[in-house]
Amino acid sequence: MAVVLAYTAPAIGHLYPFCAVLGELAARGHDVHVRTLAAGVDLCLAEGFKAAAVAPRIEELQSDPGTRGVLRSVRETVRLLTDRAVAEVDDLADAVAAVDPDVVLVDANCWGAMSAAEANSVPWLAFSPFIPYLRAPGSPPFGPGARPWPGPVGAVRDRGIGLVTRRVFDRPFRAGMAPVRAALGLPAVPTADALMRRAPRLLVATAKPFEYRHTEWGPSVELIGPAVFDPPAQPPDWLTDIDRPIVAVTTSSVGQADRALVAAATEAFAGDPVHVVASLPADATAAVRAAGNVTLAGFVPHAPALDRAVCVITHGGMGITQKALARGIPVCAVPFGRDQFEVARRIEVARCGTRLPARRLTAPRLRAAARAAMTMTDGAAAVAAGFAATGGPARAAEAVERQLW
Repeated sequence: MAVVLAYTAPAIGHLYPFCAVLGELAARGHDVHVRTLAAGVDLCLAEGFKAAAVAPRIEELQSDPGTRGVLRSVRETVRLLTDRAVAEVDDLADAVAAVDPDVVLVDANCWGAMSAAEANSVPWLAFSPFIPYLRAPGSPPFGPGARPWPGPVGAVRDRGIGLVTRRVFDRPFRAGMAPVRAALGLPAVPTADALMRRAPRLLVATAKPFEYRHTEWGPSVELIGPAVFDPPAQPPDWLTDIDRPIVAVTTSSVGQADRALVAAATEAFAGDPVHVVASLPADATAAVRAAGNVTLAGFVPHAPALDRAVCVITHGGMGITQKALARGIPVCAVPFGRDQFEVARRIEVARCGTRLPARRLTAPRLRAAARAAMTMTDGAAAVAAGFAATGGPARAAEAVERQLW
């Protein structure tokens, strides 16, 4: 069997989908090694992988949790990923030297590691646990979460978005990545789209109809469906004691305006015959607090909460969104940054839930949006069927194995 080296961005939300794929590879007898955030090493070891942390400098570079708005979020993302790229080059080289892998699986948010893998002779693939920075005919440029708009008017609108995208995303991307790639003896790439297409194979953890039905990203891009992973955890007693339908409010593992969303949900459903279970993963040490029909905790195991959920309210992170939809549970997304604008728009277009812009977040509006989402069970069921048909971690493992032989 083969030696597989996985290199992930230092974020739990990225490590979990990797664990789903790597678990499948390990079950097939492959020897799995992981480089990830320090807090994820023990989890990887418990899953039977060999693991070590990425270089501390990489993990020290984090996004500003106060960043809000599309343009600021895009600038912050490019700044963060290009800054990390410089350190990733040597870090991946050290990992390859230590592990001597037969194949390398690189997080598509690790731009330096992707470039280092390209410069190396070891077979490699990229894995995108999120909506990728790819361009496709009929789809607006990645970033603002604009609705696909066919026809000449849509083409004009997309050109306008493209002008802004080139200024706030492509230019700083080129400036940050040009010296990284030049030092490796690689040609410059003008966009993140072009960088991703340098990968021999790009695996994307999504599927249609959640992804826009018209989207075609080309032959090197393979939709594998969701890579759903939950760490082993016993449901807390207070969760099993809840006897009402659950509205799950789940925020990101990287802090944003988490408490604003929880506060709005708490007010929105006060006195309703549901129980709001709100978690703050970025503050996992928070004590469990219960009042009325609301329980707030730092960490809540997703699976037992989703087993009884009628709706999930979230910023629009890809992980929890896909976990909910894979079970046919509608989602109400309130995007604040990163790829959340794109995820929220896909929720809306697929009619598997609703989208409420963060600038419009109030308790009455959130209540209306969540109640509307609860009526969209047919759309959520259609997405669940599409996810199930695509293959998930098994399909991803097969793609990795194809790169070996």
